[in-house]
Amino acid sequence: MSVLRVGIAGLGTVGAGVVDVLQRHRDLLAARCRRPIEIVAVNARDRDRDRGVDLAGYRWVDDARDLAGDPEVDVVAEMIGGEDGIALELAEKALASGQHLVTANKALLAVHGTKLAQAADSSGVHVGFEAAVAGGIPIIKALREGLAGNAITRLYGILNGTSNYIMTAMRDHGSPFDEVLAEAQRLGYAESDPALDIGGGDAAHKLAIMAAIAFRRPVDFAGVHVEGIEKITPMDISFAQEFGYRIKLLGIAQAGEHGVEQRVHPCMVPESGPIAHVDGVFNAVVVEGDFVDATTYVGRGAGAGPTASAVVADLVDIARGARLPMFNVPAAELHAGQSAAIEQRHGAYYIRLMVIDRPGVIADISAILRDEAISMGSLLQRGRDPQEIVPVVMTTHEVEEAAMLRALVRIGDLDAVAEPPLTIRIEQL
Repeated sequence: MSVLRVGIAGLGTVGAGVVDVLQRHRDLLAARCRRPIEIVAVNARDRDRDRGVDLAGYRWVDDARDLAGDPEVDVVAEMIGGEDGIALELAEKALASGQHLVTANKALLAVHGTKLAQAADSSGVHVGFEAAVAGGIPIIKALREGLAGNAITRLYGILNGTSNYIMTAMRDHGSPFDEVLAEAQRLGYAESDPALDIGGGDAAHKLAIMAAIAFRRPVDFAGVHVEGIEKITPMDISFAQEFGYRIKLLGIAQAGEHGVEQRVHPCMVPESGPIAHVDGVFNAVVVEGDFVDATTYVGRGAGAGPTASAVVADLVDIARGARLPMFNVPAAELHAGQSAAIEQRHGAYYIRLMVIDRPGVIADISAILRDEAISMGSLLQRGRDPQEIVPVVMTTHEVEEAAMLRALVRIGDLDAVAEPPLTIRIEQL
């Protein structure tokens, strides 16, 4: 059969990793695909940089956008990054030119995925994006193919290795957030600007993509409720353990009576549950379907090897003739449906208050909770130091979030409450 000719845009960590895999496993991939996969052109900003791979013999393209429409390129592999700019122009032009597209760009897909799906449908080409979600975990293939016989009811998971590493280190060493973040940056687990990771945006990109596949809806990144881990302290992690929980930054998408929920935020999960024990830089995704119940996928969510592996898996699919709709159905059949607001969530909560230790404080807090029909589950107070600030923590039974938000405003207005209340949602996963 004919050679599948690939043009690679972007030779950073992932792009160079793709070159390495395609070179190292050239014969193996040809045997599996029954045709060779060959790189014919590459692009990057700096020609002279040593990337640890041999680029001799590949045609160099100064402008990545010139790969689109190139008659010698069957597949454009976009590893540039960014939701707009050259990455978007390249993707749109490639699809319009009838070329297949493989991308590791989660931001691009989360913001423009529906539009790109429409373009791919019009041109009859395939878009592979396994590398955009959870690195080496084949979760896109599981959702599009392995679980195609199921109606998905819920998916959730640890979608960002940086935040998971930070939460794990804070738990294991009792170190404050800023100190652990600095260490993560030194080790290369966190970017110099870690806002997308610790603020939840990176996980939200991935969740929006998976939710589109699972629930046959247009990608709705703007509809994801996002909170990060910046406010979590070693104190909260310690209290969570006393209550029998661990804290994880999770992305959760599920269909309920109010529509589809999409949310990313810190969660307390039972220590007995499997996801509580996914630590360090690892990712985990749990998908619940009506026939398979729950399936769990764990692996490295980033890095040259795992991400390059996912890109090459998409190239293999294309070489074998795959032509799947991006989100499991044609773009014209995606239906937005109803979206559930975070205020409609129904569940339990952890609340930490820093209060002035004086008589009547707990009674005032209890009265506010009573007014909002919020039932307290457990209460812990550490230290007795009259007129000094001490932590008071509690868990609640299940309640609608709107009622909890009203109660928190009133509690925060109490003279004895020295800091805004911190809440963490409890998820029985």
